[in-house]
Amino acid sequence: MVGEKGTFWTKIKVHGTPGHGSQPFRTDNALVTAAEVVRRIADFRPQTQIHESWHQFVEGLHYEPELTEALLSEEGFADALAELPVGVARHWHACTHTTFAPTVAHGGTKTNVIPDLVELEVDIRTLPGQSGAEATELLREALGDLADAVDIESNDDPATSSPIDTPLWDSLSRTSAALCEGSALVPSLMVGGTDNRFYRRAGAVGYGFGLFSQRLPYEDFAVMFHGNDEKVDQESLALSAQLWEAVARDLVG
Repeated sequence: MVGEKGTFWTKIKVHGTPGHGSQPFRTDNALVTAAEVVRRIADFRPQTQIHESWHQFVEGLHYEPELTEALLSEEGFADALAELPVGVARHWHACTHTTFAPTVAHGGTKTNVIPDLVELEVDIRTLPGQSGAEATELLREALGDLADAVDIESNDDPATSSPIDTPLWDSLSRTSAALCEGSALVPSLMVGGTDNRFYRRAGAVGYGFGLFSQRLPYEDFAVMFHGNDEKVDQESLALSAQLWEAVARDLVG
């Protein structure tokens, strides 16, 4: 993982008019409006972005020409994902799209009170080179005519990446080849966030890397990480420990 997406975590405040729950007719219920805001964000389908990082990743995997062509085509991408296991499809979709996930809602005080304020939190992840202004414009597109009826506050933490022409990359290549014969490094994009972004901004090189058991297929790892039952197998843990000891010895002697 030579780079990772940015975070553009956003809070949306939906306002309404308080009233009594026993008389809901023609009330301005902030919770009802918030539900529509969530629905629109969940239904929003931003354009597929075939960026340079994705090109490098797909071309490095050496898939069959038909699949490679589909994964590098904005028009054929969705059809290609439909044929893949859900874990892989979910990850690769995130690699090529600005993603919007409504995750938190706060509102209301009592069962018998029409709420006048609901706060929503949306996890927005931005692609390499994408600005906060561009992410805001996509959010406003998703909200449509509700964009001017709500308050939007965002924290922009842009995507970061490291080059691959570095001593660390060369060391990873040597040591992984020694532990896994015939292997090769393929640069890829991490769709979550790590502390690597801070190191990169301070001028350091940061990669995400590990060796995983060949007993498990790629699609299994895709659902094991950041899943609702997050785990890693013991063989992969041992391989990664061996890798990092070997990298330390190779790189610094």
